Amino acid sequence: MVTRLVVKKKKERKLKQIAIYGKGGIGKSTTTSNLSAALADMGYRVMQFGCDPKADSTNTLRDGSYIPTILDLLRENGRVEARDAIFEGYNGIYCVESGGPSPGVGCAGRGIITAVQLLKQQNVFEELGLDYVIYDVLGDVVCGGFAVPIREGIAKHVFTVSSSDFMAIYAANNLFKGIQKYSNAGGALLGGVIANSVSGGYQKAIVDDFVAQTNTQVLQYVPRSITVTQSELSGKTTIEADPTSDQAKVYRELAKRVEAHEVSVTPKPLDPRELREWAGKWSDQILAVERGEVRSAGAQI
Repeated sequence: MVTRLVVKKKKERKLKQIAIYGKGGIGKSTTTSNLSAALADMGYRVMQFGCDPKADSTNTLRDGSYIPTILDLLRENGRVEARDAIFEGYNGIYCVESGGPSPGVGCAGRGIITAVQLLKQQNVFEELGLDYVIYDVLGDVVCGGFAVPIREGIAKHVFTVSSSDFMAIYAANNLFKGIQKYSNAGGALLGGVIANSVSGGYQKAIVDDFVAQTNTQVLQYVPRSITVTQSELSGKTTIEADPTSDQAKVYRELAKRVEAHEVSVTPKPLDPRELREWAGKWSDQILAVERGEVRSAGAQI
């Protein structure tokens, strides 16, 4: 059953808008939903704004149920009142999904552009007295509508979820290029990297080296955990399903770091040649560890 928006009394706090990017399958929506849940538990009024055409960002905040997207409602009704597209989730979190076009038709970024314009025109953020709006954005492609939170400075801080895998880092580096491009025109800046499925060893060393090379930082290391899998199979975040678990503590620490974060920067992305050379050095280093030629993949290259 879909629970629609109930407007609550507004609080006077400064709105903080952030965007979380990451390649498909990296754990971006899992991270975002647990961050939203942790911030809500801290007493903040949070909106999670799903920007993926799959419209699956907010389902673990709503016991596994999916909500109509803004583009769905537009196709059905021709116009949309913002309150009809906002649904309550865990601990009062406001859930929105921008949606996408019909399969094979149109631009997937259109849903983000349309949704952002709708909520701005109808003064939704002010009416709800929000503390946080968290945009969950597909990070494989930073163009068109997917670049809106960065290009137009809607989000003040951008974070990217990445592992130590090359394609995740490649996607993060492309995101850095987009942030760098728009940084002089009032675009959002980079708050840091959320290192997902990284617990130590060469995985941590690779991510640490990448952020050092690109003038950024790791905001939080999030280890791989079966608790996350179990929670999502039950349609919930780890914060809700297993609030006292070690993994929930990691997400709560991430929320505290996001709460405290104020200064973001313009990253220095690697060009294609630099990225390929950097990756090649790590490949050689890991191979040397595997052969027993060196003792640690975290050694200085």
